[in-house]
Amino acid sequence: MTTSDFQLLSQSSMRRAVARAMSKSKREAPHFYVSGEAHLDHLFRHLEAVNDGRSDDDRISLTAVLVHVTAGALVAHPHLNAHWTEEGLALMDGVHVGVAVAVDDGLIAPAVLDCAELDVLTISQRLRDLADRARAGRLRVDEMNEPTFTISNLGMYEVSRFTAILNPPQVAILATGAAEQRAIVIDGVVVPGTVMAMTLSADHRAIDGVVAGRFLAMVRHGLETPSGLKWGTEI
Repeated sequence: MTTSDFQLLSQSSMRRAVARAMSKSKREAPHFYVSGEAHLDHLFRHLEAVNDGRSDDDRISLTAVLVHVTAGALVAHPHLNAHWTEEGLALMDGVHVGVAVAVDDGLIAPAVLDCAELDVLTISQRLRDLADRARAGRLRVDEMNEPTFTISNLGMYEVSRFTAILNPPQVAILATGAAEQRAIVIDGVVVPGTVMAMTLSADHRAIDGVVAGRFLAMVRHGLETPSGLKWGTEI
């Protein structure tokens, strides 16, 4: 190969930092994966009612619901709301869920801080603000440095399902795909339904498969029973 055979692209400091972190994660953290699906028809009907009359800039998103449900599951499963350190597993006091946001130089995951204490409407507002400030380069240091767990959603790109690499020192990350129309079986009858695939990547040094499975089941249950969520707004 000669220098005329390819074009070498210089990498930004962000891309180099991501490369180092992801390489270290795959090299050192024993990843394992747990997958499941959530039926979203009840949730979408609830969202339609909640968003009735709201402007596009004020609509509650599926991602906000997912963050809310995930935060509750993290409170119930504190070993996933943790950082792996040389001394052992550090269980974090606050629940700070990072949500991946695409920016010019790549992908960053600023955190919705203390989101276990927030209702869905407030989380939706925080997410919109985070995304705007992320693209404008105006995120705070604590929003970038303190995530205790990350959600990566590629559903808007019609990705059905995928697995994500852990973002160290976090010990788990949830990857969600598109909400898709499927044939599903309910009480022995095949009916059309809306389904979203979810895959939890976890660090086997911190948790085992049973804990990961229980966590994912709780997330699924929350998404499938929207009447039990804290919405922060009347229907």
